[in-house]
Amino acid sequence: MWKRYQNYRDYRKRQTGRDDLDDERRIKRDGGVRPAPPAPECPPGWQVGPPDFVGVGVQRGNTRRWFDLITSHPEVAPAPIRKELHFFDRFYAGGYTSADTAAYHKHFPRDGRRRVGEWTPMYLSSPWVPPLLAAAAPETRLLAVLRDPIERFRSGIEFNTVVEQVRGREMSELAPAESFMHGLYHSQLTCLLSHFDRSQLLVLQYERCIGDPLPQLKRTFEFLGLEDTEFVPDLGYHPHRQHSKPALDDVTREAYVTAYRDDVVKLVDAFPELDVKLWPNFAELAAG
Repeated sequence: MWKRYQNYRDYRKRQTGRDDLDDERRIKRDGGVRPAPPAPECPPGWQVGPPDFVGVGVQRGNTRRWFDLITSHPEVAPAPIRKELHFFDRFYAGGYTSADTAAYHKHFPRDGRRRVGEWTPMYLSSPWVPPLLAAAAPETRLLAVLRDPIERFRSGIEFNTVVEQVRGREMSELAPAESFMHGLYHSQLTCLLSHFDRSQLLVLQYERCIGDPLPQLKRTFEFLGLEDTEFVPDLGYHPHRQHSKPALDDVTREAYVTAYRDDVVKLVDAFPELDVKLWPNFAELAAG
């Protein structure tokens, strides 16, 4: 998808409306972490405030498509700047204040008629984010799309490899371990729900969203409190679709299954709406 652009800087500028060189200067001021984009202008007569919804996970979980389907609804405003704000990334060592809450709210101008939100998949796997998000948006609705952890891992590795190739770099030796950690959903959701009520969280399953999206969209619209829950957007839109993923030999795959199994068992027990039979690497758990 990057071949249309001369280099990764051109791609990023087209996608985000920002120049990465400007970002690099700001990163030096923000603890080495890419900062959130500048807040948009608030039109006259509009107000800013906490988001109505925040997608928190997961990376390589079809979240770009799902966010775009949500924001295509006439009762939901499109993202003023971009889908992923990564607003809380830079507070990994602390330092968050009430001024930062006010700054976060500025990213969500609203006209009083439509809901507005963001979706940063890294929030779920970043343990410092839930308490900050709860401070900034205590009443927000949370969404997470979960995918077979091993298939998510493979997809994450492929995505990381492509991005680094476009940047002219090798994939970091830390990338596989980091990608593995993103799949420990139960422990991450447990952390999230220590700061939010369970009723504020909608857990969707990637495989259902891909295979039969309309019922899952209706669930999503109902969860967000939209009036027209029968709205049907363009379902032919599939951004960032991958055509290949790295293969795992049998021994390696079994190592990942073993490493994830306890977390998956706890996950399907805590969230019975998940159908583990749709996760090919863990389907045997359905018979247990």
